Amino acid sequence: MGSKASGAGRGGGSGKAGASGRRVGRRAVLLGGGVAVLGTAALAREELARAWWRLPGMERKRVEGELDHRAAEWTSASRANWRRADRPDDYRIDRVVIHVVQGSYATALKVFKDPGHGAAAHYVVRKDGHVAQMIRELDVAFHAGSRDMNERSIGIEHEGFVDRPQDFTAAMYAGSARLTADICARYGIPVDREHIIGHVEVEGTDHTDPGPHWDWDRYLKLVREASKTRA
Repeated sequence: MGSKASGAGRGGGSGKAGASGRRVGRRAVLLGGGVAVLGTAALAREELARAWWRLPGMERKRVEGELDHRAAEWTSASRANWRRADRPDDYRIDRVVIHVVQGSYATALKVFKDPGHGAAAHYVVRKDGHVAQMIRELDVAFHAGSRDMNERSIGIEHEGFVDRPQDFTAAMYAGSARLTADICARYGIPVDREHIIGHVEVEGTDHTDPGPHWDWDRYLKLVREASKTRA
């Protein structure tokens, strides 16, 4: 959540000489077109195979309470605060977005369970490093204020306030870093500031979190260390 801030030119006719000096015959053009059609049909079948569960009456199998991060505790967000998907098959995951609640861990869980809130993150991290998972990673959480970023990212909320550096405890940094290292390893996300960003860095956002007291150098160092341990 966080606080808000106030072709080239037209082609020639058939039979034109190619780069090798040979003329391109009508049969070759027709065969090439046929290959293109077949290629398009194959792609269409592949897309249908990947998205069969989106058809009316179909439902992709889910296990209630299944965790993506084994160290987390499951507690579900309201269905109104996220969208069913099949990531990374339908949307590539290449970002982790860091948030600060502007409140307590309990507050975050409460509002993310509220269908009227309209937003929720995949995870919430408590000051003692405990992690709650509220939305499956394959689904799109409404957390970043941008449809594109929601579809390509995983959101992690942190208990605390942006103007209170004491809220960002060593245990919180460590627990969150292990979570982010796990996410980056599973989706091949580079551990750097281009791919692990703050809510404030999302284009078009009106939020300022995680704020000036979030120690990015410390955090990325911990994520890299956790990545090595995990490996």
